[in-house]
Amino acid sequence: MSARDIIVRPLVTEKTMKLQDSFNKVTFEVAKNANKVSVAQAIKEIYNIKVEGVNIVNVHPKKKRMGRYEGTTSAYKKAIVTLPEGASIDIFNSEK
Repeated sequence: MSARDIIVRPLVTEKTMKLQDSFNKVTFEVAKNANKVSVAQAIKEIYNIKVEGVNIVNVHPKKKRMGRYEGTTSAYKKAIVTLPEGASIDIFNSEK
């Protein structure tokens, strides 16, 4: 599995932007079968940055309604990557 297959996309929300500014952590959506080691290797290969730590969270689907129709959001896995001090990843101008 290549590094581009492991890292699906960066997650950009208010909470993840605060994490990035305050604690130098970047959040990505990753493949379902990814683990901490493979995520760290993929970040090193794509961005040439050695990561300090990786936390992985399984995001469960939530029920949503649209009028009388009911469905669920998609389940996914996200990785919160801690970068060393002084290093940064520009997620808005990175090519993929």
